[in-house]
Amino acid sequence: MIGIELPKTMPAVVCHAPYDYRLEEVPVPKAGPGEVVIQVQACGVCASDMKCYTGAPLFWGDEHRTAYVEGPVIAGHEFTGKVVQLGQGVTEKYGLQIDDTAIAEQIVPCWSCRYCQTGKYWLCKIHNIFGFQQVVNGGMAKYMKFPAKSIIHKVPDEIPPSQAAVIEPLACSIHAVQRGEIEFGDVVVIAGAGTLGLGMVGAARLKNPGKLISVDLVDERLQIAEKLGADISLNPSKIDVVEKVLEMTDGYGCDVYIEATGHPSAVEQGLRMIRKAGTFVEFSVMREPVTVDWTIIGDTKELNIHGAHLGPHAYPLAIDYIHRGMIDVKQFVTHQLSLEKYVEAFEMVQKGTNSIKVQLIP
Repeated sequence: MIGIELPKTMPAVVCHAPYDYRLEEVPVPKAGPGEVVIQVQACGVCASDMKCYTGAPLFWGDEHRTAYVEGPVIAGHEFTGKVVQLGQGVTEKYGLQIDDTAIAEQIVPCWSCRYCQTGKYWLCKIHNIFGFQQVVNGGMAKYMKFPAKSIIHKVPDEIPPSQAAVIEPLACSIHAVQRGEIEFGDVVVIAGAGTLGLGMVGAARLKNPGKLISVDLVDERLQIAEKLGADISLNPSKIDVVEKVLEMTDGYGCDVYIEATGHPSAVEQGLRMIRKAGTFVEFSVMREPVTVDWTIIGDTKELNIHGAHLGPHAYPLAIDYIHRGMIDVKQFVTHQLSLEKYVEAFEMVQKGTNSIKVQLIP
């Protein structure tokens, strides 16, 4: 192991159970073979963190967990930081040096299940995500460790920490847009203009669709969506957005609909406004199960329904687009709070009206 001598303890936001998050003094991690320790510079608060915070149930594959998190665990999966310790073999594998800026993908794959063995590591059966299982502590701390099985990326020093911490959600947005299979001339609707939805607008703009439409209840977010490339912004509280989209498409409907609101009503909205044989991408982290008329999906419209999970293979793209200014993520970050104000940060994200991306700065 190479690197600096670190303190014995550090402050960290530890999740014990829903609504039971505590700022605690915990041991500082050390880098073993194949591992990396970073000094965290910023960590975002995500909608999935709110599911964990409020105790939403979780269902993954054939495994039912009674809660969205397995505490006690240090929260946070949208992180970036400076490398302070390197385990044996890391420099050779990732080209990292001490003081480099680095991130790891949010999932730490097992690399041995059927999904990992067939290249679908983001669907790993074990599915350890930073900040959600005890074996992989997250980034709401002074320091954090990337285990040996992590997928690590070096970040250009020119990208400031506030933007580097948006790489994870932007990678998710890029993957969702890729799942939309957008073609030239397509009418694309992105429902939701939070961090993920805005990232999808920026990514979809690079696909050059015929018309790119952003839908959200907050006008200030829609204004940012337009700056990122949306041709049209629609507020469902002021206009019948389904009727408007049908009107713009001679009654056919949009070609691609990407749902990123986290609200069940947006699913039904999409099913109503999408054309026959269109592509519906579902990305949201829903608080509760969603019920819709599946007849629309099958017998009525024969839709292509695509799920989107995490940001596989999209981190290098996200880093490149941020570095070159192709997607201006600095507009996403509305609030930065100290680690001690984590409850205020969580409540701000839960309310969701006066913020977009809230970050904690250890």
